[in-house]
Amino acid sequence: MSHKTFLLMFLTLVGSIVYLFVEAPQALPDGKAGEDRTIPVNRLLDIVANENNAVRALYTQEIVGEGEKAGLQFSEDWQEASVEAGPLPALFLREASRSLEKNATPLSLFLGSDFPIASSNAFKGIQIDKFNLIKQTLRPEYFYADDIQRYTAMYPDYAVSAACVDCHNEHPNSPKKDWRLQDMMGATTWLYPDEVVTPGELIKTLAAAREAFKTAYQAYLDKVTTFSNPPMIGEKWPRDGYYLPSAEVFMQEVDARVAGATLAGLMRANEPPMHSPEDDVQPF
Repeated sequence: MSHKTFLLMFLTLVGSIVYLFVEAPQALPDGKAGEDRTIPVNRLLDIVANENNAVRALYTQEIVGEGEKAGLQFSEDWQEASVEAGPLPALFLREASRSLEKNATPLSLFLGSDFPIASSNAFKGIQIDKFNLIKQTLRPEYFYADDIQRYTAMYPDYAVSAACVDCHNEHPNSPKKDWRLQDMMGATTWLYPDEVVTPGELIKTLAAAREAFKTAYQAYLDKVTTFSNPPMIGEKWPRDGYYLPSAEVFMQEVDARVAGATLAGLMRANEPPMHSPEDDVQPF
């Protein structure tokens, strides 16, 4: 598909959001309509967290896993000029987080662990208690972090690929070296300053998250162009050989994987809230 086709797909999704919250002919259950209606922030965080899971799985399995088989390399030092490699999955997520920080939308992202390779990824304070609960229940935790004044949602983060397991088991600074596939390696944490959002804020935030994912992948493609033997960038994937999909093709695959779940989450967000944002809101 072309960039125009992908843009049309995203605009169609946005149109669905607008219809659900603004143009729907029936009265909303709480008596509010359009931009007067507010949505618990947990529902927004569920949507972006689900899209993030799909993006990371795609990058980890189809870019890193298949890419290594095709001759591509991935390293924690990927940004060094002398290193011909791409970012490891956790560093790909860090790139997306940095992109979000530059966006006016106040959504932020943190990947933490109780066995981090880098100390900056260690849980602190209430995060430790919440992650211990997640390990017991295997469910997300929603809470308000007083120290940073953010509504927070932590989601379990699993080892979905051998690339994750091998990297952590073989890294010299890893405090744990017996990771296995599907182990819970940590938690992905999303933060937002407001208890509720409007439909317009939901649209802007979802668009900002997708732009951050695309920017992170584009950063890898920009590095690839400096390789002495760069792979061909276009429609093909590493499973086809020494190739990489363009940013547009990568995001088209993301959209194909998340569209149904995202729309379901948006429809659920249009329902009257059954809990307050401090309660345990079920992920869609």
